[in-house]
Amino acid sequence: MLIQHFLCFLDLLSRHQFSFLCGRLAPFNIYSELIQYRSTVTARDMLSHLQMIVFGHHRWSLNGTLIDFRMDSRRLLSGGNLIIRNLDRNQDAGTYQCTAFNTQGAVLSRRASLKFAYLEFQTQMRSPVSVREGQGVVLLCGKPAYSGDLTFAWVFNEYTYFVQQDNRRFVSQETGNLYIAKVEPSDVGNYTCVVTNRVTREKVNSSPTPLVLRTDGAMGEYEPKIEVHFPDTVPAAKGSIVTLECFALGNPVPQITWRRANGTPFPSKVKMKNSNVVLEIPSFQQEDAGGYDCLAENKMGKNVARGRLLFHAKPQWIQTMRDSALAINERLFWECKANGKPKPSYSWLKNGELLEMGDRVHIENGALSIAAVNLSDAGMYQCVAENKHGVIYFSAELVVLASPPDFSKNPLRALLKARAGSMVTMECKPQAYPQAISLWKKGNEQLCHLSNRLTLLPDGTLKISNVTKTDGGIFSCQAQNQFGTASTSGTLLVTNPTKITLGPVDMEIIVGESIVLPCQITLDPALDVSFFWTFNGHVISKPTSGDLMIRNIQLNHAGKYVCVVDTDVESLSTSAFLNVKGPPGPPDMVAVEEITDSTAQLSWTSGPNNGSPITSYIIQTKTPFTVGWQAVDTVPEVIDGNTLTATVVNLNAWVEYEFRVVARNAVGMGEPSPASLKTRTEDAVPDTAPANVGGGGGAKSELVITWESVPEELQNGDGFGYIIALRPLGEVTWTHAVTSTPGVSRFVYQNDSIPPFYPFSVKVGAYNTKGQGPFSPVTTVFSAEEEPSGVPGGVWARSVSASEIEVYWQCLVSTPERVLGYEVVYWEDDTKPETVGKVRVSGNQTTAYITGLKAYSQYFLTVSAFNTAGTGPLSPTINATSKKPPPLNVEWTLIGSKLIVHWDSVVAMEMESKVTGYQVLDFAGSEIVTTIETTVEVVLPGSDDYVIQVWALSDGGPGTPTDPIGIHRLSKSCTQWTVLFIHISYSINSPQLYSKQRYKRLLIANTWPSVVVSMCNFCGV
Repeated sequence: MLIQHFLCFLDLLSRHQFSFLCGRLAPFNIYSELIQYRSTVTARDMLSHLQMIVFGHHRWSLNGTLIDFRMDSRRLLSGGNLIIRNLDRNQDAGTYQCTAFNTQGAVLSRRASLKFAYLEFQTQMRSPVSVREGQGVVLLCGKPAYSGDLTFAWVFNEYTYFVQQDNRRFVSQETGNLYIAKVEPSDVGNYTCVVTNRVTREKVNSSPTPLVLRTDGAMGEYEPKIEVHFPDTVPAAKGSIVTLECFALGNPVPQITWRRANGTPFPSKVKMKNSNVVLEIPSFQQEDAGGYDCLAENKMGKNVARGRLLFHAKPQWIQTMRDSALAINERLFWECKANGKPKPSYSWLKNGELLEMGDRVHIENGALSIAAVNLSDAGMYQCVAENKHGVIYFSAELVVLASPPDFSKNPLRALLKARAGSMVTMECKPQAYPQAISLWKKGNEQLCHLSNRLTLLPDGTLKISNVTKTDGGIFSCQAQNQFGTASTSGTLLVTNPTKITLGPVDMEIIVGESIVLPCQITLDPALDVSFFWTFNGHVISKPTSGDLMIRNIQLNHAGKYVCVVDTDVESLSTSAFLNVKGPPGPPDMVAVEEITDSTAQLSWTSGPNNGSPITSYIIQTKTPFTVGWQAVDTVPEVIDGNTLTATVVNLNAWVEYEFRVVARNAVGMGEPSPASLKTRTEDAVPDTAPANVGGGGGAKSELVITWESVPEELQNGDGFGYIIALRPLGEVTWTHAVTSTPGVSRFVYQNDSIPPFYPFSVKVGAYNTKGQGPFSPVTTVFSAEEEPSGVPGGVWARSVSASEIEVYWQCLVSTPERVLGYEVVYWEDDTKPETVGKVRVSGNQTTAYITGLKAYSQYFLTVSAFNTAGTGPLSPTINATSKKPPPLNVEWTLIGSKLIVHWDSVVAMEMESKVTGYQVLDFAGSEIVTTIETTVEVVLPGSDDYVIQVWALSDGGPGTPTDPIGIHRLSKSCTQWTVLFIHISYSINSPQLYSKQRYKRLLIANTWPSVVVSMCNFCGV
């Protein structure tokens, strides 16, 4: 015999122990429900435990008998936990329950069952089973002695080969038997039943059962015989998984189908398994109960098995009671309700003991009432709901109170303010058990004779209606019951009503403006006041004064504004509606209904008018060729606010357009609509001719014609190109040429017979796939000319400054070619290519300035004539040398009549003489000062303006002078003044040559190449 013990539950602590947890009972309160643990517990000689989460003391019972821990060495109580060592199947199996108790009372836990799983199989030899081919057969497994859920399987011949279930073979998990609907020769062999305990995971095998075929012939066909079917009634618990089996023997193999007796189709949750042999209903509910039919059918007939599923459910609470604290002699009424199937019965426990009915105690179903409770009724109560499928408990505490009156938690207010004309309520509600009797006084006068304005309610509350100033004073309340007396007092102050003298009014306002909503009041000085504003029901501001300012109003500020005034005695409010007007919202759903080569029919829907009616619409377009959105012409020309369609005119053909609409009202123009889908206008013949037709130049025997290309948006279609028409001036016949490149703007007509610089009449037109467009106006263009053949004569040059040379030549008088000007080419002595420079002058000029040269350097020069064909032959080469550089960075200071001039020293170049000194020229006074220093002082007589120059001296003679420097005498009235002159550094790349007359002109015009910073102290400038 094989016996295996299993325990399945909360905690596994150590071997050979089992523990139930019960917890501790709270000092002042007991949880209304103990921890829910499983009803069935299994273990493998290991420790586990059940726990009840409460605080206090505990005791345990087994099968209704209290466990005596003093006499039981295997069972221990530790902190409410029941620990069982060395589990014994015979002594420890059963139902356990914990009782928790403290000074408030006792409660019972739910019951828990401890069971032991085992599996015992008596093995014995089995006789062979002989059947005919085609006959059905049942091989019996024979259930062993067991506890716990079992599963069954069958092995065919060898152990690893399990019988595969199909519509012909079925292993019942109810009986364990193997059913073969129709035996075939391949079924012959040994069959072994394998039983597995789901809890212990142990397996046991039966002895093999041989299956042999009889030799007296095959079995004929016969109708189905149902061998596996469910009982006539099957109880099923709520939420459980219900499994029904149905299998039939027969030849041919029967087909199994299921149906509900009432014809209702199966819900989607129902599953058919093993070729429809097993019907599974998960999460069984009340609506799943009823009759079920299993139909087995083959060609020989059919058979039906019927049964009924009965719904049952353990109790569940739908109404419970609460802890109650009642004054002595008050009535207790508790009611608890539970649902379940069958309907549960109720009982009541007090401190863990069954509560019996008595003179004051009445129990009916789930209702408990106790008339006139006393101190002995206090304790822990439990409502118990039970049916045959389960029992549930719910706990609550009853506290019975008895005490004299006490105003400590609810005294009268020391100062109670009330508005004249209102109703005043003063409560006299001490804490007293039982309820106390109340007596009121005003001052020393007892309020016995109440008027129509004074009312005393049964609960002791005093009410004064239409209160006046004379009602003010000190009020006191005295309360009394059989346990004692107490009193409380307070002062009533009656104030004048608060009034709103200036409140907001309904108004309209434009977006962006600012307003102040007033809220002014008159107030009794004894009152405190606060303000707050609400907008559409939401608090938005709590100003110290009543007024509300709104700056830069927007559309979302429109709505209802309420000013609320709160005082100690009342709350007042005043409101106004603010209507905000703004530009219209954007129109929507802009669509192109119809389009041609120059028009588009549009429609749209209006947007919100934002408080002001829409007066008109404007249509805008955008193309790939425009910058941003542009307003367009429409029909009608002015689109009023009630019109939602218009035709856009004067569009360009074959251009992709987007359209949008903008609405306008009296406030202004709104936001634009979303853009329409891009739409292309139809193509058309070009209607724009090329502009600015001209030309000229080119090579010999060429006529160069140019024009401004037609923009893409004006080409009106695909296949765009140009037609060039030309003829010699005065002739009639046109010569035509075509170019198909839209972006080209130049055409060269070549013909050896074209004379140089001969006039031609020219016009240019456009075309595309739709046809030919207009031509430009006829213009005259000259053919290419030849370069000038003459050579300029009399070429000579002179050095003007360190960076400038002036070149002279004689104009060409008789030459067959046209001369547009002259070109001077110059280069340095080393003749490096990068040193070559060119200067051109137009017309008949015979001089040219070459600037930006190196100081004291030799240059070679030549001159030639030019026209559009190029340059003519060069003149003979001449040379010229630039001058030496002048002193640089001249600075001067003028103090009174004393002029101080300073400059940088000049360093002689390699080919120059050594610098021996400097000369400074006062041009106005013709005074020359010579010095070897770089600073000189000069006294300027009079108050005139002056011009000075500085140059270097050497054995080879004077060098190049500086540019003229203007000195301005500012005012005779200044007692002390200073002028700081910072001369622009002489640049070898930009020299200037000034004559004596030009000096005077510059001085008079005050236009000097200088920067002057003037400072005048102690004078009235």
